[in-house]
Amino acid sequence: MDRIKGVELNGAQIVVRCLQEEGVEYVFGYPGGAVLFIYDELFKQDKVRHVLVRHEQGAAHAADGYSRSSRKVGVCLVTSGPGVTNAVTGIATAYMDSIPMVVLTGQVPTHAIGQDAFQECDAVGITRPCVKHNFLVKDVKDLAATIKKAFYLATTGRPGPVLVDIPKDVTTQQCEFHYPETVTMRSYNPVKKGHAGQIKKAVQLLLEAQRPMVYAGGGVVLSDAAPQLRALVQQLGLPCTNTLMGLGAYPGTDRQFLGMLGMHGTYEANMAMQHCDVLLAIGARFDDRVIGNPTHFAQNPRKIVHIDVDPSSISKRVKVDVPIVGNIPDVLNDVLRLLKDHKPLGIEPWWKQIEAWRARDCLRFDRASKIIKPQFVLEKLYEITGGDAIVTSDVGQHQMWAAQFYKFDRPRQWINSGGLGTMGFGLPAAMGAQLANPGATVVCVTGESSIQMCLQELSTCKQYRLPIKIVNLNNRYMGMVRQWQQFFHGNRYSESYMDALPDFVKLAEGYGHRGVLVDQPADVEPALRDAFRRKDELVFLDFITDQAENVYPMVPGGKGITEMILSEEL
Repeated sequence: MDRIKGVELNGAQIVVRCLQEEGVEYVFGYPGGAVLFIYDELFKQDKVRHVLVRHEQGAAHAADGYSRSSRKVGVCLVTSGPGVTNAVTGIATAYMDSIPMVVLTGQVPTHAIGQDAFQECDAVGITRPCVKHNFLVKDVKDLAATIKKAFYLATTGRPGPVLVDIPKDVTTQQCEFHYPETVTMRSYNPVKKGHAGQIKKAVQLLLEAQRPMVYAGGGVVLSDAAPQLRALVQQLGLPCTNTLMGLGAYPGTDRQFLGMLGMHGTYEANMAMQHCDVLLAIGARFDDRVIGNPTHFAQNPRKIVHIDVDPSSISKRVKVDVPIVGNIPDVLNDVLRLLKDHKPLGIEPWWKQIEAWRARDCLRFDRASKIIKPQFVLEKLYEITGGDAIVTSDVGQHQMWAAQFYKFDRPRQWINSGGLGTMGFGLPAAMGAQLANPGATVVCVTGESSIQMCLQELSTCKQYRLPIKIVNLNNRYMGMVRQWQQFFHGNRYSESYMDALPDFVKLAEGYGHRGVLVDQPADVEPALRDAFRRKDELVFLDFITDQAENVYPMVPGGKGITEMILSEEL
């Protein structure tokens, strides 16, 4: 069935009509020669709004942040050659974190492909390793169906970015416009329903467990399975941990939540992961930053149930006992049906052990310090926003402190680059989140090194009046690099000291925003409160923090999940 047919349009018009049919609100992009006809058609309509970024990397990150915070597909549009290559970092970021995006790229005319034409690059070849799929459209008759496939692929199964490369001459050619209502692809049929027998086995293992543990990742957030996860955990009285990408999938303020696990996870979460007898992994992939050394992780015998929509993620790093391939909400609904009216498990000794681990208070820090502690800033941020903000972050120490000290009670509140670890992600992602959630409080937690990667997007924030609050934890170092150099490189701080930092207050003011310098602990709370009172302004808060502060706990690279460095050990 075709929703629309019989209208003669050129390729550029078809692109815009497809976006309209998909209900796209915003396209994040930057114009260039190969996409000017598409930009001309965008100019002629008002259903799809274009957001002009200042760098193509910012376009991809903004589309990514829009998607993560909205349950919608992020869309970006860039030109050929350097437009594509500038966007690759953002595309790879979305790919690593399974974010649904459609990336439209310009290409030189079809007759010039392979001729080293001006601003030509092999977009399909370059992006093949970091997209779910990509297309080169050589015939305008294939354009509408290809864009439909792109949106379908991006959002089904394990989500991810899909790229459509469009030569310039295809945007000028004409054909009859047919927009399909549905699409089927013979080679692509993602599984939705989990195997009933495997689900019964999983439930039986849970009911027999003495030391059960739930380990939930970003797949729970992306599949909107947080209600089912919460119901399961609370019904059986289970302990639950989230990955960095999964924060908010289970309420961070709930007693059954043990905090984030992994390299900078809590002592109690890591110890419970290692010493459980039945582990229920949901929408997670046993990442190296989560379980550390797989050999160490395998030392303790346990039964592992793994639920994931992507079969390639199951038994990839850790052998599992009960694999269940399927859409997480569907599988968990089946689990909950089998557990109907079941009482909480009798696992009081296990909870007693967990509470003993929790009593170590692994996140404590010096609250009497005369220098601003970054953890203190995050605690105050949580307090002042009432835990209700959408928080984006860049990558480094500030990212880990935000994950540790801001308690996320709902999914899609926490937006960060987990898999690729992309500095520069925070600000453009915040732009996308603010546009997706008008009226919401959006905070970008960053560091003085990360913020400079995409700082030019302050100009975009000014143009579109985005009232983001930037919390810059400025320790005058590439903080996480410095921490590793302290621990593992004999305190040789090679190229990690930033001795030529800008005046961030003046820089923010230069872009037309408000900048505030905070260098005393007593001024942290007043500065934050004043910033959040300014509902219509972007406020850049430059907090001068303790240069020597490290993120604890820490699992050194190559070590096991319980081989943590704790602050009191140093």
